[in-house]
Amino acid sequence: MMLALGAGCLSQTAHGQQQPEREDGGVKVTTPLANAPSGPIPLRQPTPDRIPPRDEASPPQLAPEPYVPGEFELFVKKQAKADVRRLGSNLVSGGDIQQADLSQLVPDDYVVAPGDEVLLNAWGAIDADLQLTVDRSGRITVPRVGAIEVAGVHYGDLKNLLTRRVAQQFKNFQLSVSLGQLRGIRVFVTGRVLRPGAYTVTSLSTVVSALMRAGGPSAAGSFRNISLSRNGRVISTFDLYDLLLRGDRSADRVVQAGDVVNVASVGTQVAVIGSVNTPAVIEIKRDETVADVIRFAGGFSAVADRSRLAVERLRDRNTGRIAELELPRDEGTALSEGDVLRAFSAVDVALPTVKQSKRVKVEGELINPAEYVLPEGSSVADAIRAAGGFTPAAYIFATELTRPSVQQTQQENYERALRDLETDIARSAGSQRVSSAEDAATQAARSVATSRLVERLRALKPTGRIVLQLPPGAKELPNLALEDGDRIYVPPRPTTIGVFGSVFNAASYLYLPNSTLSDYLRLAGGATKGADESSIFVVRANGNVISGRQSSSWFKKRGDFDTLVAEPGDTIFVPEEMDKTTFVQAAKDWTQILYQFGIGLAGIKSAVR
Repeated sequence: MMLALGAGCLSQTAHGQQQPEREDGGVKVTTPLANAPSGPIPLRQPTPDRIPPRDEASPPQLAPEPYVPGEFELFVKKQAKADVRRLGSNLVSGGDIQQADLSQLVPDDYVVAPGDEVLLNAWGAIDADLQLTVDRSGRITVPRVGAIEVAGVHYGDLKNLLTRRVAQQFKNFQLSVSLGQLRGIRVFVTGRVLRPGAYTVTSLSTVVSALMRAGGPSAAGSFRNISLSRNGRVISTFDLYDLLLRGDRSADRVVQAGDVVNVASVGTQVAVIGSVNTPAVIEIKRDETVADVIRFAGGFSAVADRSRLAVERLRDRNTGRIAELELPRDEGTALSEGDVLRAFSAVDVALPTVKQSKRVKVEGELINPAEYVLPEGSSVADAIRAAGGFTPAAYIFATELTRPSVQQTQQENYERALRDLETDIARSAGSQRVSSAEDAATQAARSVATSRLVERLRALKPTGRIVLQLPPGAKELPNLALEDGDRIYVPPRPTTIGVFGSVFNAASYLYLPNSTLSDYLRLAGGATKGADESSIFVVRANGNVISGRQSSSWFKKRGDFDTLVAEPGDTIFVPEEMDKTTFVQAAKDWTQILYQFGIGLAGIKSAVR
């Protein structure tokens, strides 16, 4: 026959007949009727009048408290300009304190004691599903089997014990035994914790789980000196860094009723910031050194400078003195309370230009134009050789070398020059005297025109071009050192001369050897009536500007202009005559401003429109 353990006081046969009940050791047991069909014997467990919900026995819900950094942590955060916390603070402040000691597997060496719940399931000749609590005498009572002493039995031996006892009454059955809700024990968490006090935890709880229930060490508490006392004697100490850094829980002992977990005051604290994997405030022991602190911080980052560290010591903080440690020589240096170590990045600090590899783009009339990475100390000539040399069509005189660092400097100076120009405009406009409505209208129109000019100038951007002082027949480039990001463009030999500005027919004209600049000016119909012939300037293909306003002008006299031979790619500009009373005559020549800061031909054409 089979025995069933269930929730009712009466069981029924397959035909709906009720079976009588009898008392057996204080437990109601169903006895099969004589004429009942054969089958498993159901063993029934008495149903109490009311079983309180398990939630009622649960500890009150404890909301995680916000993390409160210590004074030294706040100082380090200010030094690092980033959020730097104590090593280990995330473990105790980020965990679920309610689930800290739940859902644990019961080990075979666990000792059953009063208050534990035994779950017994049987099938075969008997049918049982029982939840049995170990009473104060250390026994459980199984229907039709009787009381069984289980207190003091290891969990791994519990199944064999129950199987032997049930086999004294029944045959042909199988048992499954496990533990349900474990007994609660009361422990005390004291010292430097967020919520010191007494806590009820399960009998499988450890030092860490009890500590987490109390909120973990406070800002004044130690992560490395946690003791477990039993019966007035310290039986073990625990270092949370073993768990944090090595995953070692060997010292995380299971607590027993009445145990005291005590967190001592925090020990010596130092900090490590900068290029390490985990910048943190670290608690160190007496014999730990710089090497240990770097290891606690997860080691150097991938881009760290591993050859040195800076250390700011508390005793030197008033003088602002910062010492430098050379690695690995000084790895064994001892640290003091409040020291701050800083690891440096090897990439944030720029290397000297001569030590940098050069990424250079070489374009135009070369055998193999491309982007090249050249070693430190390379020159323009090295870049040309890497590209296979010039093609026969290369016009070396007009080679453009542009550089990002030069472009940045030109931009800064250009903006400064524009601000000076705007100041001159405002000063000139404020000093103008108006004697009639016509003068006022003229001044207003002039102000609008100059404002538009400044707006057009502000929209232009320097190119970063370096003017190479080459003769027109140059066959090679100067041996100039390269910088990272340089661009070298070698154009083909141009076939035209451009004439723009206040001329009758602005255009590009075919280059004719031995022709002068005045020849091309005549081809454009000559200067208009409103042209300022004294301010004519020429932009050469290599970037040089030859202007009538320069003190060392090549064509200061008109006779020089008539005889100056044009070169392929020359561009001639003829400005308009400006009102002698305007600011333009007092200001610097804006065309010189444009070319001084590398605006280029396109900028000149845009500004003079």
